[in-house]
Amino acid sequence: MTEELKNTVVEESNEDKLKIVDEVIETIAGIEASKVRYVTSMSGGFTDGLAGILGKKNLGKGVKVETLENKVKVFLSIVVEYGCKIHMVARDVQSTVRAAIEEMTGLEVAEVNVNVVDISIPREGKKEETAEETGEEK
Repeated sequence: MTEELKNTVVEESNEDKLKIVDEVIETIAGIEASKVRYVTSMSGGFTDGLAGILGKKNLGKGVKVETLENKVKVFLSIVVEYGCKIHMVARDVQSTVRAAIEEMTGLEVAEVNVNVVDISIPREGKKEETAEETGEEK
C-alpha cells in the first residue's frame, strides 16, 4: 500500500510549465475591447503605426500587458463614440477584457486600466452635404 502512495505522489509532482506570451494576452484584450459597444477603435503608438504601414494587422493595438507570475496587468487606450457615457463604456471594457483573459488563459487579472484617448465624432454632416449636392444637380 505504501508503494502505491509513492507512485501517486510521483505522478502528481510534475514540473510542466506553460508560458503565454504577452502578445497573446494583448491580442485577446484588443479583440474583446473592440467588441464593446461605443468603442470605435484602439489607439496605438509608433510601433502600431509602423506595423500598419508594413501591412501587418496588429490585433493588440492600443494594448500593453505586464505579467508577473500568474497575475496580469492590462493597459488599454481606446477611442469612444461621441455622446456615450464614457465611464460606463470604460467599465464594460474592463469587465469584458478581465473575463475573457481569465477564461482563456487561466491567469488572474490584477488590473485593467483604460485610457480614453479620443472621441470619434460621426460623419453625419458629410452625408447631409452629399445629399444637398445631389439635390442641387437635379
